Amino acid sequence: MSEPRTLFDKVWDAHAILTREDGTTLLWIDRHFVHEGSFHGFGMLDHAGRPLARPDLTTAVADHYVPSRDRDQPIRDPEVANMMQMLRTNATRHGIDLLDLDDPRQGIVHVVGPEQGLTLPGLTMVCGDSHTSTHGAFGALAFGIGASEVSHVLATQTLWQRRPKTLRITVDGTLSPHVAGKDVILAIIGRIGAGGAVGHVIEYAGSAIRGLEMEGRLTVCNMSIEAGARAGMIAPDDTTFAWVEGRARAPKGDAFAAAVAAWRRLPSDEGARFDREVTLNAADIAPTVTWGTSPETALPVTALVPDPAAEPDAARRTRIREQLDYIGLEPGRPLEGTPIDRVFIGSCTNARLPDLRAAAAVLRGRRAVVPGLVVAGSVPVKLAAEAEGLDRVFRDAGLRWGEPGCSMCVGMNGDLVAPGERCAATSNRNFQGRQGPGSRTHLMSPAMAAAAAVRGAITDVRNLA
Repeated sequence: MSEPRTLFDKVWDAHAILTREDGTTLLWIDRHFVHEGSFHGFGMLDHAGRPLARPDLTTAVADHYVPSRDRDQPIRDPEVANMMQMLRTNATRHGIDLLDLDDPRQGIVHVVGPEQGLTLPGLTMVCGDSHTSTHGAFGALAFGIGASEVSHVLATQTLWQRRPKTLRITVDGTLSPHVAGKDVILAIIGRIGAGGAVGHVIEYAGSAIRGLEMEGRLTVCNMSIEAGARAGMIAPDDTTFAWVEGRARAPKGDAFAAAVAAWRRLPSDEGARFDREVTLNAADIAPTVTWGTSPETALPVTALVPDPAAEPDAARRTRIREQLDYIGLEPGRPLEGTPIDRVFIGSCTNARLPDLRAAAAVLRGRRAVVPGLVVAGSVPVKLAAEAEGLDRVFRDAGLRWGEPGCSMCVGMNGDLVAPGERCAATSNRNFQGRQGPGSRTHLMSPAMAAAAAVRGAITDVRNLA
């Protein structure tokens, strides 16, 4: 009998073509997503004079640089307009399916992939974007790649990779009301640190993870990279299969039944060994926010801003002080009540329909006291939200309802946080200048961002429920 294997082991082994003596493995890639920023990879392909190996396994998506308003007008930034045109040219020349601005499927790549049924359990998936780890919520092995790797996949539909280690993070118990997937992953990163999973693929397990809807699982896997992981994965189950069934690119009929039978064999075997194990108690996780310039600076909203003087390690003490100086917070003050200047609800982390519903539930019948932007993750999400009247809730609250794309998460096309301003954001990164030069970002869930909009300050959403 073979040794018990992890979910990761099963997917990796099924896609390994050959392994060198140094342990580097050539993997077959099932799905490759490209976007406006992938032009470098296409340029390398053209320079080498090579054709695209499998256009049928490549999907192009306009998302990173697309405007969130005035889409009927020419793109003002000539550099962005050129990148968009290069994406169209490359897609047309190589016969790639393109989800362009006028396509009813358009949206953020890590939202539309699952939505269209391109993301399936057991696949290997890559994209020139670090948050490709999102797709691991379906039990896929998905990770971001660089420009030269993009070119290699375009040319060969394969990729050389060194086998990573495995880390299982188990979250057992029941999450409290108003605690979402975003709070779970922020709590995990706060626990293990921004470098806590370097060199590993994380498998998220436990009753609290299984209790999340697919959108919550996508949020958790999305931010695996913020813990330094190569990828994040969650074993597929009946929740996964029900979400996939009927999607445009998912198997149909008997083929779907056969696929499910195969997918049921993917979860880690009993007794499978991981290189590391971490356990959290779901009951200990509260609505969570960040206080600094790294996702690892995550604390319960009820906590106090850390005091660098209380940190015994000199390097960490300096780092805390530098982050507090940039973010403009005083040590020992409550996080709750910190004034904010605007909100952003969107990104590949939190722009799906349940995310918008959670924010709207807080905002319904209330007015925001600061400006804000709400951006759906895709055209289908936008249309579904409008059919439910969620857009009217946001507009009635005083927030702007934008067109699908990455938007303020990466400070694109004028969707910026001004220098010195503080933003409550549902995105995945709070780095210095991430949302604009001198911007200050606090990461939180959609419901928490909505609560901050109502109060004009970081607020425990449980006090507004």
